[in-house]
Amino acid sequence: MKSKKTDYSKLKRKLYLYIFMTVMAAFVFVMFLRLFTHGHVGEWLVRFLERSFYLERQEAMLIYQYAIRNNMEIFIYAAIVVSFLILCRVMLSKFAKYFDEINTGIDILIQNESKPTELSAELEFMEQKLNTLKWTLEKREQDAKLAEQRKNDVVMYLAHDIKTPLTSIIGYLSLLDEAPDMPAAQKAKYVRITLDKAYRLEQLIGEFFEITRYNLQTITLAKKDIDLYYMLVQLADEFYPQLAANGKQAVIHASEDLTVSGDPDKLARVFNNILKNAAVYSRDGSVIDITAGLSGETVSIVFKNTGSVPKDKLAAIFEKFYRLDAARSSDTGGTGLGLAIAKEIVIRHGGRIYAESDDNCTTFTVELPALPHGRGLKT
Repeated sequence: MKSKKTDYSKLKRKLYLYIFMTVMAAFVFVMFLRLFTHGHVGEWLVRFLERSFYLERQEAMLIYQYAIRNNMEIFIYAAIVVSFLILCRVMLSKFAKYFDEINTGIDILIQNESKPTELSAELEFMEQKLNTLKWTLEKREQDAKLAEQRKNDVVMYLAHDIKTPLTSIIGYLSLLDEAPDMPAAQKAKYVRITLDKAYRLEQLIGEFFEITRYNLQTITLAKKDIDLYYMLVQLADEFYPQLAANGKQAVIHASEDLTVSGDPDKLARVFNNILKNAAVYSRDGSVIDITAGLSGETVSIVFKNTGSVPKDKLAAIFEKFYRLDAARSSDTGGTGLGLAIAKEIVIRHGGRIYAESDDNCTTFTVELPALPHGRGLKT
């Protein structure tokens, strides 16, 4: 309420000034009318009637008395009515002017013109809001275009990458088909290579579906109490083969009785996306620390891995279709949706997710609302 009073203060002062000036003008007009019909002015009217209509003084006095003096209240009321109509006319014209200015500002928004909206000083607050709205709409349009461009780039990369494993699969299957008497060891080698390429092809096709699902799905939550420690342990176990292949490991630092309320499938996807990102971009032979704990009314889950993210890219990693490695590779390629989806899920849970990075390591922090007192720990 306080901000609204401040916003409208200039407009109110201007309108009050117009009202005051109009009332004063009406008051002066009424006083002049009363003065006009008394004293020397009244005498002047009588002489005017005598000279203009060739009347005797007594006749002129009677006309003046009955036509003007006795109807003075009518003249006063008429003056008040005229003053009121003038006041209304002035107020309406002023309001119409302000509405015209606002309407012009809205037209600028609709037509997407580059020039800023300029209004009267009394509407400075509205000018700021319209320009802020214009900037916000332009920013959203730019973000949408950028996201669409990123999406098109990802689709193009995926389409290009699909050709590579598909060509290999066809080539090795053709060799197997043309040489049925191929030595068993060589045949096994070709089958293994073909299977690896088929898995990669499956992954790429899955990324295509990921793009479609992101655009079509509406994230809904089915909340329940979750054993957070067990979920993190299970996550680390699932990633063990991928991490061990490069000498990496995930170490969990959390209380075994830590519990949160949320959608287990959705939160598992959040943690999966973060750990997958850490596994891809951390250095070989390094440790990924996963720390979870309760602080006040917030449960924090922190993923820390070696490797840094440039400062100019750190704020954009949660945008959809954004990828750190602009030159897509088969090993680190992805749709750039993982962290964007993770952010949306965390926000739906009433929490927040953010990333920090220095020259040595990068941390992803997920903060979720803690359970009500007495429910945060298992008994």
